[in-house]
Amino acid sequence: MIRFENVGLRYGTESEVLRDISFTLQPGSFHFMTGASGAGKSSLLKLMYLAHRPSRGLITLFGRDMARVTRAELPEMRRQIGVVFQDFALLDHLSALDNVGLPLRMGGTPDADAVAHCTEILRWVGLGNHLHAKPSTLSGGQQQRVAIARSVINRPRLLLADEPTGNVDDGIGMRLLYLFEELHKLGTTVVIATHNEALIRRFDHPRLHLDNGRLHVMPARNAKWG
Repeated sequence: MIRFENVGLRYGTESEVLRDISFTLQPGSFHFMTGASGAGKSSLLKLMYLAHRPSRGLITLFGRDMARVTRAELPEMRRQIGVVFQDFALLDHLSALDNVGLPLRMGGTPDADAVAHCTEILRWVGLGNHLHAKPSTLSGGQQQRVAIARSVINRPRLLLADEPTGNVDDGIGMRLLYLFEELHKLGTTVVIATHNEALIRRFDHPRLHLDNGRLHVMPARNAKWG
C-alpha cells in the first residue's frame, strides 16, 4: 500500500524535518503514529496524502512511484484516500449532511443513496440530531466528527487521521476508534496520529513512532513511550 525508502523532507532552506524515513505498510494494516509535538507527524501524513513531495527518497503509493505521477493524475489518486487533518476544511454554506455527502456525489452516487448513507454515518458519530446544521453552528468537536464522517463515507483504500479524537470526550473517541476498526476489517489501510495513550492501549496495533524527525516502527503492545 505504502512504501518509503530513505525519504527526507525540508521546508525551504531549513534543516530536514523528516530524515531517512523508511517503512512499508501492507494493504489492510492499522498503525498508530505517535511522537512529541513537532516530531513531524503532520508532515509525514501530508507526504502520504501527496500534499507534499519529498526533498529526497522514494515514495510508492498503490504500487506507483510518486515521482512518476503527473499533476493531472493526483486528484484520482487522492480520491482513494480519506483524510482528517486538524483543519477540518468543511464548506460553511453546506449542511453537515451535504458536507459528508460530497465524496459520494463526486463519485456519481444517486442522491437518495447518498442521503441514506450519510444519515447513517452521522448518527454513528453522534450527530443524528444535527444533519442539517451548518458548520458555523457546530462546536469544534462536532465539526471534527463531520470531517471524520466525510473521510470514511466512501470506504477509502487508505485513511489518514491527525488527532481525530483531540476535541471529543473519551466516549465519543472510543466510538470513533471502533468506526476506524470497522473500516480496517473491510480492508482499509488506517494510520491514526494521536497522543491519546488510553485509546492506543485499547487496540492491538503497531506504532510508527517519530522522534526528532526519525521513524521507529514498533510492534503492537511492545512500544512503551514516556
